[in-house]
Amino acid sequence: MDVEQYSRLDTPSQSAVQGDLVLMLDEAASLTGLDRTGWARQPQGDLEFAVLPEGTSEAAVLGPFVQHLARRLGERNAHPAACRVRLRLAVDTGVVADAALGHAGPAPVAVARYVNAPQLRAVLSALTAADLAVIVSDRLYQDVVRSGQPDLDPAQYVRVHVRVKEFGGYGWVRVPGHTSDEVRSPLAEAPAPQPTPEGRVPSPAALSQYVHQGAAVGGNVAGGLTVGLPAPHPPSGPGAAR
Repeated sequence: MDVEQYSRLDTPSQSAVQGDLVLMLDEAASLTGLDRTGWARQPQGDLEFAVLPEGTSEAAVLGPFVQHLARRLGERNAHPAACRVRLRLAVDTGVVADAALGHAGPAPVAVARYVNAPQLRAVLSALTAADLAVIVSDRLYQDVVRSGQPDLDPAQYVRVHVRVKEFGGYGWVRVPGHTSDEVRSPLAEAPAPQPTPEGRVPSPAALSQYVHQGAAVGGNVAGGLTVGLPAPHPPSGPGAAR
């Protein structure tokens, strides 16, 4: 998750926002029945990247956790003296490995690209009453959102094709408290995918990303992602983690 327009705040305000953000995330997780002490968290000032333990319910993250977080943001921002906090949240599922500077793998790279997607920024900028904009990977949408869970409504999500740096893939945008039609309108005006260095915009149908189990919540992680035809699933082993 990443705080919108954080750099415009002065130093005392940035410090206050960081403290409030951690508190709101802790409260949203607790209300959902998630234990934040078990999350591998990588704070980076105005954002947090977190890897959730294996066995975490993806439906709980995408449903109740998102709803509680949106509610806590709304309650905080309703105070006249508080500087407003607006968040972009990206969620993916996949292979994550511990690395010298944090985490490595396709999922950490994907959430870093998703959370910075121009479509997500455009939606949050246009829907000025919104405090939270969420994007989930296509795999999560297909496997979890469309599974008929009581707290998840597929009709609230709008599909987008994200291309940031070397990453390309589909994602699904949702803004709690807003309809899909309200989300769709600013997406129509979002910047189109930029050409590759060779001057060609790849076809969305030719892009894919490999993911496995688990849930990773977005942040600004450097890395690379191979784009091409889907690879066969590797066998389960110690390398598969959340």
